[in-house]
Amino acid sequence: MYALNNAKNMIWNVIQSIGFIDIIDMLLLTYIVYLLIKFVRETRAGQLIKGIIFIAIAYFISSQIELKAISYIIKSVLDVGLLALIIMFQPELRRVLEKAGRTKFGISSFGFGESSDEAFAMWNDAIEAICDSCTELSSTKTGALIVIERQTKLGEQIENGTIVDAVPSKELFGNIFFPNTPLHDGAVIMRNGKIHAAACFLPKPQKEELINKKLGSRHRAAIGMSENSDAIVIVVSEETGQISIAENGVLVRDYTRFRLNEHLRETLIPKAAENKKIKLSLKKGKHKGEDKN
Repeated sequence: MYALNNAKNMIWNVIQSIGFIDIIDMLLLTYIVYLLIKFVRETRAGQLIKGIIFIAIAYFISSQIELKAISYIIKSVLDVGLLALIIMFQPELRRVLEKAGRTKFGISSFGFGESSDEAFAMWNDAIEAICDSCTELSSTKTGALIVIERQTKLGEQIENGTIVDAVPSKELFGNIFFPNTPLHDGAVIMRNGKIHAAACFLPKPQKEELINKKLGSRHRAAIGMSENSDAIVIVVSEETGQISIAENGVLVRDYTRFRLNEHLRETLIPKAAENKKIKLSLKKGKHKGEDKN
């Protein structure tokens, strides 16, 4: 009974000593642990972590029963384990750090200091051109791959392509992706509402063996690009004419023109700019009606 009361008193003393900063500290630590668990579950790290736990258990047992040679070998392996983990998890760690760098804290998704009005002006016409082009290419079953750059700059992919720097239009997209033309093989990369480069080659996906084998090279490249950046990647299948979008390593298929337009507007154009544009249009319409009267 004494031991139970003593334990209760200790717990109560600990609770009383917890301040506001301590609560914040625990919440942050909990969130970091959650992110680490999520990171392990979503990557190949899971199997490696199991292997490390197995080695640690083997070291504990061998040291307890005094297997000196095995203990020494396992200890040597564990001593360089941190460096080995960094090397093995380099792609995953890079992706985690890139995601952390893309975290938004009230900053426009188009870059520093860029207003929502400028964003609307850049992308309003571009989105219409993209949707018209994808609809046309879909109807003719012409394969296409369009990458829309966002916060993560795609200089590495742009370097291996051809700089175009042109205003997007249905005709231009049609010429680029027309079979057997010089620029049709590869992806178009859009920057600031313009076609910045064409014939760009994209990285392979991290887990290519897990992707549906029915998906072709364009869809795989789209998934790979979306895993390595925050870009929106649009794919038009040359087999089925189906329009798909890859984001954050996930491919969503069977987009209609309406759904594509809606998704791009929600993702690329800030709400404030679009609402302001609608209000101005309504205001102009009202003034015109008053003038007629």
